[in-house]
Amino acid sequence: MSASKKYGKKAELALNTWIKLARTFNSFNKKSIENIRKFGLTQAQFSVIEILGHLGPMKVGEICNKMLVTGGNMTLVLDNIEKLGYLERIQCKDDRRALIIQLTAAGKNLFEEIFKHHAEHIGKLMSVITPSEQKQLGELLKKLGLAVSKLS
Repeated sequence: MSASKKYGKKAELALNTWIKLARTFNSFNKKSIENIRKFGLTQAQFSVIEILGHLGPMKVGEICNKMLVTGGNMTLVLDNIEKLGYLERIQCKDDRRALIIQLTAAGKNLFEEIFKHHAEHIGKLMSVITPSEQKQLGELLKKLGLAVSKLS
């Protein structure tokens, strides 16, 4: 029995669209992670370096919010990046309970060196659709993401 007979055409279309979105994300993410590993980093480490490289120093909670993750694993991720010499923890002047995370000079150099290559890699992956299609897809995904996040 087809999904449309069991659930209706609207549901079948939604399910098929979701499957395409999930498969595309998984394929794209796999290629992105493969590229990140070439720099000797995990995806989480790369994400932290990218966030700090673009936005500057911030508290751990702010990094978690930007990465859309909880703080459970973040301490280990930060510890490992710190061991590599790419970030440092600074006591927050306004709140002694909080730490500010910032890139070291080596971390800034790494960010400048690798992010351009990663951006080019992502550009190559996206090049199968036109710039206009990329813009349209981005707008549709944003619309969908904002609407879904408001649902209870």
